Amino acid sequence: MTARLIALPARRAPLAGHGWPPAVILLPGLLVGALCAIPPVYLLVRAGQSPEAAWEAVAAGSTLGLALRTAAFAAGATVIAGAIALPLAWLTTRTDLPGRRVLGILAALPLAVPSYIAAMLAVSAFGPTGLLQDVLAPLGVERLPSIYGYPGATLVLALFTYPYLLLTLRPALLGLDPSLEETSRSLGYGRWTTFRRVVLPQLRPSLAAGGLLVALYAISDFGAVALLRYDTLTRALFVRYESGFDFSGASALALVLIGIAFTLIALELWARGERRYHGIRGGSRPASVAPLGRWRWPAFGLALGLLALVLALPLALLGFWLVRGLAAGEALQGVGAAVLDSLTASGLAALVAAAAAIPVAVLSARHRRFALTQPIELLSHSGFALPGLVVALALVFAALHGESFAGGLFGGWLYQSLGLLVAAYALLFLPQALGATRASLLQISPSMEEAASGLGRRPWQVLGSITLPLASRGIAVGMALVFLTTMKELPATLILSPIGFQPLAAQVWGAASEAFFARAALPALLLVVLSALPLALLTLWRRDA
Repeated sequence: MTARLIALPARRAPLAGHGWPPAVILLPGLLVGALCAIPPVYLLVRAGQSPEAAWEAVAAGSTLGLALRTAAFAAGATVIAGAIALPLAWLTTRTDLPGRRVLGILAALPLAVPSYIAAMLAVSAFGPTGLLQDVLAPLGVERLPSIYGYPGATLVLALFTYPYLLLTLRPALLGLDPSLEETSRSLGYGRWTTFRRVVLPQLRPSLAAGGLLVALYAISDFGAVALLRYDTLTRALFVRYESGFDFSGASALALVLIGIAFTLIALELWARGERRYHGIRGGSRPASVAPLGRWRWPAFGLALGLLALVLALPLALLGFWLVRGLAAGEALQGVGAAVLDSLTASGLAALVAAAAAIPVAVLSARHRRFALTQPIELLSHSGFALPGLVVALALVFAALHGESFAGGLFGGWLYQSLGLLVAAYALLFLPQALGATRASLLQISPSMEEAASGLGRRPWQVLGSITLPLASRGIAVGMALVFLTTMKELPATLILSPIGFQPLAAQVWGAASEAFFARAALPALLLVVLSALPLALLTLWRRDA
């Protein structure tokens, strides 16, 4: 079978062209961009209240060093996460690896472990006085290499964020045109050459989207860097906010953080390039499964070893604390209500974020040359680069002072409402839904939408009957990512939760912050189990897995 890339026709339909997008895409996209502008506008207002303090914070000699350390941290975590996710995604989708369906589900679960819990468990297991040191001491090992600083923080964050890349790469691998690889093999190229020259270039949008999520998560993370003693801009920002006396300086540092985020987004746009990634699909025929041969069981062993480190070990430690708490008669009241609260908030956030991502993803994939597309994309990613504390405070500011602008769209009635909490989650995690949705759209030939438009379908009909069904896999992956990360989000949950609303993350933090680890164990385990549900459903729904 010969492989052919689709060439765009000379006449472009409105939905797939580079002119003005249709109103069904443009107006929701503008609304999403305006809502995402709330945190940056809040920071500008706060910084402007004391320009001297803001300038002093930015111009301080330590700020440049912190910015460079933050960038290095993001780069290191992204590279390590990619080195883990790419082979794991290929093994669990395109090979005869034993138990690849189950491994594919389990490999995504480390994303449900909050970074501060992962760092705490890493210190307790591999620190100078950790469990591994106790085991090796009788063998004459007096001291292990330090886990603190850049190496430890980078490795820990990469091990628990690589699922961002994994979950965007898996649908991309499954959506590739198999005829391209078959043609390469028929021309005499081996599997490795075919992967390097045919498959890998087609994965470029997914690699860029997933890598951007890892990098943005790294620059906004506080828990891992604080416990593993690595100073970044986020840590300095939290210190200033907690002092309560330097909101202008803290806001200025947050604006520097947004500047780094915009730089990362620009790099992602450059990496994505102008290339086309869609081909003539061979119906619904999946790609052939590559036999691993003698490497089948070694690869299986490596995958199990990784899961033992990032999943079995944390669950075992949490299980130990749970058994210990039950033996001591630890009360478990309120867990059922916390489960319901978590499911409600996470489910609503996943739906809102997925809906908000669709117009922005269509603008990015089909109208990239439109003047407002890149500004909207930049604003859509700004929330994920900021700590949840900053986004929560920005929404509180908008809710309490909303009557003075936007025609009263935001008013005091929003304060301490479930709607404001869900809005915070959507702003924080919109890039997760956006990246997966856009990667799927880039694999869909615009000629399908153009053909429907040529038959008289209106833009909203093309969107509903052609674009969205074909991008459903990416949309579902994006919803799963948002659901996962909403379950464990802490600062926004603590600040914005309505009275009496206490999700699992708040219960875990409330118990762990008082060193009641036995009380925190059950909510933490339930958090991981509930986060696994959308991943399991995605794998079962994927017919060609």
